[in-house]
Amino acid sequence: MSDAKDPREIAARINTSVPHPARIYDYLLGGKDNFGADREAAEQLVKLSPGTREGVRAHRAFLRRAVHHLAAEADVTQFLDIGTGIPTQGNTHEVAQQVNPEARVAYVDNDPIVLVHGRALLTGGPGTTSVIEADLRRPDDILSHPEVLNVIDFDRPVALILVGVMHFITEQEDPYGLVERYKAAVPSGSHLLLSHITLDFAPQVSSEEFTKPYDKSTAPMVPRTHAEVEKFFEGWDMVEPGVVEVVRWRPDERGAEHIPGGGHAWAYGGIAVKP
Repeated sequence: MSDAKDPREIAARINTSVPHPARIYDYLLGGKDNFGADREAAEQLVKLSPGTREGVRAHRAFLRRAVHHLAAEADVTQFLDIGTGIPTQGNTHEVAQQVNPEARVAYVDNDPIVLVHGRALLTGGPGTTSVIEADLRRPDDILSHPEVLNVIDFDRPVALILVGVMHFITEQEDPYGLVERYKAAVPSGSHLLLSHITLDFAPQVSSEEFTKPYDKSTAPMVPRTHAEVEKFFEGWDMVEPGVVEVVRWRPDERGAEHIPGGGHAWAYGGIAVKP
C-alpha cells in the first residue's frame, strides 16, 4: 500500500511489462490505459473465446444496474468498491450520486495506474469520494485507511462491492476468509455486491486454457462454480433473483440478457444484505 500523492512517483511504480487484470479489463472495454503486455494477454482471451469483449461490457452493465438498485431501491448511501479497476463510463460514484448526490464512495485498487486516473476523475464534493492504492488481501489496511474512514462510516450500512475481483484470489490466499473479514466489518443492513468468473457456461473450455492469459499477470485467474460463488454470500440474505449469470440479474428494458454479437459474460453475480 502506498499513500504517495505525487502522480510522477505513482506512475514510476507502474510495471508495464507485466499484464495487470485492471489494464486487461480496460483494453477489453476499449480503453487506452493499457500496455503491450496487457493487450497481448487480452487478445489471447479473445482468440480463445470470441465474444469476450461483449461479455466484459455486459459485466460492466451488471455493475451499473446493481449499484442503481442499491442507491435507488435499497437506499444505500455508502459504497466501498474494492478492485475497482481503471475508471471508465458508469463508475460507482457516477451511478450512485446520480440517484443521491450525497452518496459516498471509496475506491480501492492495487494498480498504481488506477490511483493516477481515479484521482483525476473524482469530481464530487469534499469527502464524498476517495481512491486509494491497496490490496484486498490486506483488509485491515483498507478498513483502517484514513482516506477510507474519511468517506465511510462503518457504524452505518455500507455496500461492499467486489465485482470481477475475487476470481483473482487463489485458494491459498483464503478468498472466503477475506470476504468474511469485510462482511464482519460492516453493520446490519449492509449489502454485498459480488460477481465472479465461471466456466459453468462453457464446458467445452478447460480451466487451464481459459486462465493461461493470466499466468504471467500480477494475479492468476481462478474460475469458480455456482456453489462456490454462492458461498461468498453465506450468512446474509440474498436479494432476488439470487446468484445468477450477470446478464440475467434484473435485466433492463434494453434486454441486457441478450449480448450483442453472440458474446458471453461467463460470470455470476448477486447482492445480499446483512441481517
